[in-house]
Amino acid sequence: MKSTGEAIGYDKKLSRAMYKALVAAGTKVQNYGTVIVTLADEDKEEAVPLIRRFYDLGFNIEATDLTAKTMRDHGIRTRTLRKLSEGSNQLLDALRAGYVSYVINTRAIMSGVHYEDGTAIRQTAVENGVTIFTSLDTVRVLLDVLEETTLTISTIDA
Repeated sequence: MKSTGEAIGYDKKLSRAMYKALVAAGTKVQNYGTVIVTLADEDKEEAVPLIRRFYDLGFNIEATDLTAKTMRDHGIRTRTLRKLSEGSNQLLDALRAGYVSYVINTRAIMSGVHYEDGTAIRQTAVENGVTIFTSLDTVRVLLDVLEETTLTISTIDA
């Protein structure tokens, strides 16, 4: 049997075990920065609570036009980035600039629409060491880890 590059993490708490597994698999786990989001239409509503969790942790959110609109409609401050198919390198330039922590990029399973955009986004993310997620399930696991391991500041209400 050939090696498939699996990694496993052991701990008493699932989130800490998942952190160890993510790190062992080579995932850069950062608890600050910017998340770029570009989603297939069918993933937008499922992604909103996940992106809200990033936002609540203090991450900046940047997204392509329709994804950004969805996030803003749900009260998440989001900066809009233009797509390659709109004649802009804005999104790729952001990945090259070094301030992006994560990219969440999903695509419609049977759609060829914007296929080249997604390919270029994923390739540029990999070339620049930006952690990329193409599955919302994995994003959910990452967020569980971040919420467990990130110190947050709360105010004292009188």
